[in-house]
Amino acid sequence: MSSLFKGPKKPDDEERRKFTGDPEDYRLSLIEHLEELRDRIIRSMFIICIGWTIGWFAEPKLYGYLDKLTVQAVKATIPKNSDFKEVFHNIPEMFMLKLKLSFMIGVILAFPFLVLQLWGFIMPALKQKEQAPLKRLAPVSVILFLIGVVFAWLILPSCIHWFATYLEEFPGTSLYQDAGSMVFLVLKLLAAFGVAFQLPLIVYILGELDLLSAETLIKHWRQSATAIFVVAMIVTPSQDPMTMLMMAIPLVILFMGSVYIVRLSQNRRKKKAKMLEPDEAETDTYPLE
Repeated sequence: MSSLFKGPKKPDDEERRKFTGDPEDYRLSLIEHLEELRDRIIRSMFIICIGWTIGWFAEPKLYGYLDKLTVQAVKATIPKNSDFKEVFHNIPEMFMLKLKLSFMIGVILAFPFLVLQLWGFIMPALKQKEQAPLKRLAPVSVILFLIGVVFAWLILPSCIHWFATYLEEFPGTSLYQDAGSMVFLVLKLLAAFGVAFQLPLIVYILGELDLLSAETLIKHWRQSATAIFVVAMIVTPSQDPMTMLMMAIPLVILFMGSVYIVRLSQNRRKKKAKMLEPDEAETDTYPLE
């Protein structure tokens, strides 16, 4: 069973896996790269299946908690003479809802381990000096994700209230919501904000790898801000302008902060490089007499 996830072992496999920190020592052929990618994908699928199984048993309590919160928020906003119900339209929908919710829970639980698989595939291509700052960013990534989730959780009641107030413009109507749709909206919103708040980390990584400079980011800050608003519009599950603004404005602020950090980091590395440069006067050679 373990061989299914490790892939076929070759005679020189152990020698090939020894990594000294120099990508040249870990240069693989195209076939070996594809084999490594295949192994990582199979492991990721196995991890998702484990998370899906856990999500299957955790779904009833999580659904009950989130559904209760959203229903209370909606009923507190809509007119008193309006009826609100969550309904199923056919018999298989109950099973499919549980299947989808448990899968989404499983993916969220498996996300940190999927990132480890991705990192394990990319790491050999980086030099040791490039790996060092990136390894320290794992806790920062988790913190940013949690900040995004908490921020989304705080604005969630306002979003539900904003949507539900429009029912007042249609007097005499009732609201029949597909069962699970509000819970899906909550989970998508939390996940979208958590992922979107990784933007400063991405900017910092690109700066550390010298793929982007602080000067370039500052020069094109208007285009970057516009791109952030476009991404927020696409990523926001509800597609409403209020939630889009609530995502885009903090992201622009985080982006500007990350540009400042990249600038400090790049200036520090430039100063360090100048200090390490050999003195020309000391390196001059004199002809033998």
